[in-house]
Amino acid sequence: MAGDSSFDIVSKLDKQETDNALNQAVKEVGNRFDFRNVDAGIRWSGEAIEIQANSEERALAVLDVFKEKLIKRGLSLKILDAGEPKASGKLYKIGVNLKEGISQENAKKISKIIREEGPKGVKAQIQGEELRVSSKKRDELQEVIALLKGKEDLDVALQFVNYR
Repeated sequence: MAGDSSFDIVSKLDKQETDNALNQAVKEVGNRFDFRNVDAGIRWSGEAIEIQANSEERALAVLDVFKEKLIKRGLSLKILDAGEPKASGKLYKIGVNLKEGISQENAKKISKIIREEGPKGVKAQIQGEELRVSSKKRDELQEVIALLKGKEDLDVALQFVNYR
């Protein structure tokens, strides 16, 4: 086999699936009995999502509905960066930002995990908001993917692309 095999580690947001989850949450909030007459709602606010209700507990319940819809659509909850409920007039609002890309800090953490716990012949390079992992053996790349999938303490949703 000539040369190294490689793949990229990225953290991309599937906007269409996120939008579908949001639309399902809107329907459920509109139909559920416990959300009647509490001004509960969830909607896009630019690139972020805004949740509102007349009590802190109801606003958090709407957030839970949205999280449930994300999980059903196969999206990681690590893409969410939800704030605390804030009083805004008679309503409580929660701003939810969506995280995309791997920060330098997280890229260094992932690279360190690969160096310390991964197979010896594997190299990881940070390239902007993604990492390129390469090795002479494809089996070692599979081991790295399995290793990173098993790490629950990473606070970023990872996808493995461009496997060649």
